[in-house]
Amino acid sequence: MAFRAVKGMNDVLSNDSPRWQRLERAFQRQARLYGYEEVRTPVVEHTDLFVRSIGEVTDVVEKEMYSFQHHRDALTLRPEGTAGATRAYVEHKVYARETVTRWYYLGPMFRAERPQRGRYRQFYQAGCEIYGDPGPVADAEMIDMLVGLFRQLGIGELQVAINSLGGSATRQRYREALTEYFTPQVGALSAHAQERLGKNPLRILDSKDPKDQAVAAGAPSMLDVLDDADREHFDGLKRALDALETPYVVEPRLVRGLDYYTRTSFEIRSEAGELGAQNTLAGGGRYDNMVEELGGPATPAIGFAMGLERILLAMPESAAADRAGCYIMPLGSAALPKALTIAREVRARGVRVECDGRGQSLKSQMRRADSLGMRACIVLGEDELSRGVVQLKDLEKHTQREVSFTEIAEQVRALCTVSAEAGGA
Repeated sequence: MAFRAVKGMNDVLSNDSPRWQRLERAFQRQARLYGYEEVRTPVVEHTDLFVRSIGEVTDVVEKEMYSFQHHRDALTLRPEGTAGATRAYVEHKVYARETVTRWYYLGPMFRAERPQRGRYRQFYQAGCEIYGDPGPVADAEMIDMLVGLFRQLGIGELQVAINSLGGSATRQRYREALTEYFTPQVGALSAHAQERLGKNPLRILDSKDPKDQAVAAGAPSMLDVLDDADREHFDGLKRALDALETPYVVEPRLVRGLDYYTRTSFEIRSEAGELGAQNTLAGGGRYDNMVEELGGPATPAIGFAMGLERILLAMPESAAADRAGCYIMPLGSAALPKALTIAREVRARGVRVECDGRGQSLKSQMRRADSLGMRACIVLGEDELSRGVVQLKDLEKHTQREVSFTEIAEQVRALCTVSAEAGGA
């Protein structure tokens, strides 16, 4: 029997991994520049954590979670990263030792949704969370950080959409306004939207059903019911984005798909690449109530998440270029011991190396080096061995020169460092 991967859970093979690594490195570098530190949380959490934080009347909780019973515990494979990060923040009382916490994470998530282009049942997300900063400047910097990241990755045609969902009192007023608006038109809504009308009418605004979208087009705007504090925060966000010269559009019906959002809500989209109609690269917003709801003190918070598979679809192929490596070709068994020691010396300088010990011809080894995308190639035969030198080939510029045993490791390091910097690796 030939086994296949579970539907919606895909392999990433070695020929694809350089693009993933390029994206992951760029994200981690950008996050650290903005003061974020890495947090790693378990893949499995208690089911109630997601029900309580995400919201019971959401697609994620109602029909997309992979949940199971283990002894007496109801457990779930994490469908998103914010709930687990916030649980860790509360459990370890991080709030007691620092006033502002900035975390980033990177890893697999799981949702039992219909697999489609760029969306899978096991997918990879990267995200950031800020705890303890209530101001709109933090919101604006987070958005600007993402725009800068996508530009570094060569993704163009970006659009930033923002909205305010207000605080608890504003959301309650808005729920009442939506209920009043949708109730007379309930017959025109989908069955799913009709069910949600009595539970959480905001979710109707997030519906992808054309019938629901047609009715929702005339719904009242959240921005019309903001209180003074909410409006001041939203105006502060817009002023900060203007100061950063980060273009944006205000979308009053942008509510996102999770119930924990308060005040700022945003999405970053692109028409580039192969995203198709669903062109959102990243999204997030404030969740100022979650820390307290999970047992901690009242703590403002904001975060975002981005699906790596979707970003890879938008990234140009050239963004994956990376020739910062060295291939060592010993010609004959006598050259192999010295080739091994040179390989170790080069690796000690931070350069990836593959030393070919198969005894293949020079032509065969050159094909292998080229297929791996190496920048440098070291050829060591009996003549070179007797003279204490190697032939160093620059595979990008198609040049060759002799280098002594004592200098080769440093020469390769210099060559490959230039290649890595040029490629943005």
